[in-house]
Amino acid sequence: MPVVKFTYALKRFFPGLKDTQAKSVVLSGVLDEIEISYPGISNYILDEQGNLRRHVNIFVNGSMIPDRTKLNSPVSEKSEIHIIQALSGG
Repeated sequence: MPVVKFTYALKRFFPGLKDTQAKSVVLSGVLDEIEISYPGISNYILDEQGNLRRHVNIFVNGSMIPDRTKLNSPVSEKSEIHIIQALSGG
C-alpha cells in the first residue's frame, strides 16, 4: 500500500497525524482517504476549487507531482507520498 508522510507543519494542526497507508492507485483517491482519517486536513492541502494550495507540494517517490489541479498522478503499492506545507515568514 502507498504510504503518505507529512511534515511537522501539518502535524502542528493535527497532533495525531502519522504516516498513513492508503489503498488508492491515484493521488486524488489517496487524498480522499486521508481526509476520512483526518477530517479537515484537506482544507490545509487543497483550495476551495480542489486544487493543491500554492504553498503545498506533494512528492511521489521523490518527484514533485506535475499536475496541481487534477491530482491524477498514479501511485503504486510501494509508493512514498510526501505532503509538504511550505512555511513563510521572516
